[in-house]
Amino acid sequence: MTEEDGLGVLMGLAVVFPGQGVQTVGMGRDVAERYPEARAVFEEADRALGFPLHRLCWEGPAEDLTVTYHAQPAVVTVSYALWTLLTRFGSLRPDYVAGHSLGEYTALAAAGALSFSDTVRLVYDRGRFMQEAVPVGVGAMAAVLGLPEEVVVDVCHRLNRPDAVVAPANFNAPDQVVIAGHRTAVEAAAEELRRRGARRIVFLQVSAPFHCVLMKPAEDRMAERLDQVPWRDLSIPWLNNVNAEPITDGAAAREILKRQITAPVLWTRLVRRLWDLGVRVFVEVGPGRVLTGLIQRSVPGAECVNVSDLKTLEAALNRWSR
Repeated sequence: MTEEDGLGVLMGLAVVFPGQGVQTVGMGRDVAERYPEARAVFEEADRALGFPLHRLCWEGPAEDLTVTYHAQPAVVTVSYALWTLLTRFGSLRPDYVAGHSLGEYTALAAAGALSFSDTVRLVYDRGRFMQEAVPVGVGAMAAVLGLPEEVVVDVCHRLNRPDAVVAPANFNAPDQVVIAGHRTAVEAAAEELRRRGARRIVFLQVSAPFHCVLMKPAEDRMAERLDQVPWRDLSIPWLNNVNAEPITDGAAAREILKRQITAPVLWTRLVRRLWDLGVRVFVEVGPGRVLTGLIQRSVPGAECVNVSDLKTLEAALNRWSR
């Protein structure tokens, strides 16, 4: 759906969905209490998984919600519930969809490539496979702030070895790259990057080193799972994390996802590609507002709208009323 600004210029619109790490206890509860349609999404997730995911989202405890194989279906479910309401009660019709890492699955469900039940089961298994790929404590991830991505790539390339893996995992913004790999290698790279002028380095509270070659066992297992569910062509073009290009073919989307777990997240390139395609309005649908900040740093002229709870949902429904 394109909008016109005050000068009558057409502006493309993209909906983007967040990944793991945005989960908080209580998320989605206010929306489900207000809208039976949102509650139905949580109930479908509970049935698909065979346990009360809604209770984990709404009541916690936080330490259980942050476990990878709980966090992933939880974030997808809250995001999909918000999407369902936006499209059922509002006129929001995006020109493109995208997601950050885990959020790609929400985007594909939103575009009709996967059923929601299949999606939530897939991300539960994805979380298990990723958790089991590397023993807890062996891997690490760290966000590098304030350096050009070329410097981070160069340091990782020079230090990376088969027995001491360190590689760029997420290109989140022009001045933010996340690195991942063996903990000792990530720590060594962090020291070198500090010497090269990094403004800040933040070690992430994650249970595994995502989006690097250490996730290959999870990627292989996930490839088998992706072949076990039915796929449909997409009703909305999807820009993916692996090559930042739009896709509408369901089989092609499945093949991209098979590479996604070990491939770096090309978020900066994806956002700029959307901008080149004419997108000027980005609607972040899901818990938190992490993607809003990253988008504004990649394309400062973008208008970003956040839909993460009842208040922001109803503001969006008012804007995109039928």
